[in-house]
Amino acid sequence: MITRTRLAAGACALLAALAAGMAFPAGASAGEPTGEDAPKVDLVLDVSGSMRTRDIDGGTRMAAAKQAFNEVLDATPEEVRLGIRTLGADYPGDDRKTGCKDTAQLYPVGPLDRTEAKTAVATLSPTGWTPIGPALLKAAGDLDGGDGSKRIVLISDGEDTCAPLDPCEVAREIAAKGIGLTIDTLGLVPNTKMRQQLSCIAEATGGTYTSVEHTEELTDKVNQLVDRAADPVVTPVATEGADACAKAPALKSGLYTDREEFGQQRWYRVDVEPGQELRASVSVGADRAVNPSYGVLLRAVTVHGREIVRGEAAGNGRTDVLSTGLRYPKAESDDDDAAAEAVCLQVTNSFSVASGVKTTPGLPLELTVDVVDGPGDSDDVAAFGLGRGWWLLGLLVLVGFLAGLLWGWLSRWRFAIWRTN
Repeated sequence: MITRTRLAAGACALLAALAAGMAFPAGASAGEPTGEDAPKVDLVLDVSGSMRTRDIDGGTRMAAAKQAFNEVLDATPEEVRLGIRTLGADYPGDDRKTGCKDTAQLYPVGPLDRTEAKTAVATLSPTGWTPIGPALLKAAGDLDGGDGSKRIVLISDGEDTCAPLDPCEVAREIAAKGIGLTIDTLGLVPNTKMRQQLSCIAEATGGTYTSVEHTEELTDKVNQLVDRAADPVVTPVATEGADACAKAPALKSGLYTDREEFGQQRWYRVDVEPGQELRASVSVGADRAVNPSYGVLLRAVTVHGREIVRGEAAGNGRTDVLSTGLRYPKAESDDDDAAAEAVCLQVTNSFSVASGVKTTPGLPLELTVDVVDGPGDSDDVAAFGLGRGWWLLGLLVLVGFLAGLLWGWLSRWRFAIWRTN
């Protein structure tokens, strides 16, 4: 009887295991080759003497950077090859020539050992100069080789102190090599000159600049940039919006860049077939000092000027990029020959600057357009809240039914044996 009981329990366990295996197929192991070059990220951290300043959440800038790095290292995707380079971390003296060579690879670009990387970061202490240009050149070498995405994330709290090696010119040289390397910059408690320099570095390679005044902001932004390195590389297409809907360029699904003057309107046109859905988003960056209180408006209108839907966002000076988006599903048509609808997208901003700040070129604008098949009937969209989980629910019901039959047969058999004895 004991043997039969074990056989029945084993059968139930086997059914459950099979169900789990079907419901959750095994994925590739972490670090397993995927047939593509792994994305690479080099975090370049300013460890110059000014990082001792205590003006970020009551602590030093260096403490904020260390805390952010520890959290970023914990969250780094397994497929990303990450390294850490420092500038100004080793030479405390006054010799400029020596200070401008003070950049070193703290942790090599490669598979991440989180404990080892955190230990290396913990040893850092604010020390010397700010050789941004030399550090960028070395960081580009750290990422050399392979066809995967390459990204440098520069965190600094001051201007480069090693001119005439202009870091902006260094960034342009890196971009001119055509190696697909993007430089993103983050300025800790920035001033106007630092903002201009870091913005120029980022813009030269198609990267982003962000000013940071809190530890949480620094952590979130670095995490975002590291995650972005693991995403498929999409090259934005330069376009030029018109000043009216009738003159707007026709766009298809994709990522586009443009420049928009202060307070200007830019128009673009997208054709939407019946049964399709238009999804659009826009981001406008403040690559120079702007007045607080500003906004961005994205409108979808018909060619006759009737507004269909809008998205808007407002800022108060705490961020350098403002984004908004919209969705427009076009209903199905009974006419198989129904023509596509021309939808005009209007982008407007309310950024302004103080006197003396250049207004040209316009603000960098990034527009994402996606035209997809629209949602079908309710059972296709939500399936009563389960979506594609119906098949899993059905499988679990079947397994439960079979397990119940086995258990019932076993219980009945045991009861019969008990009555016989």
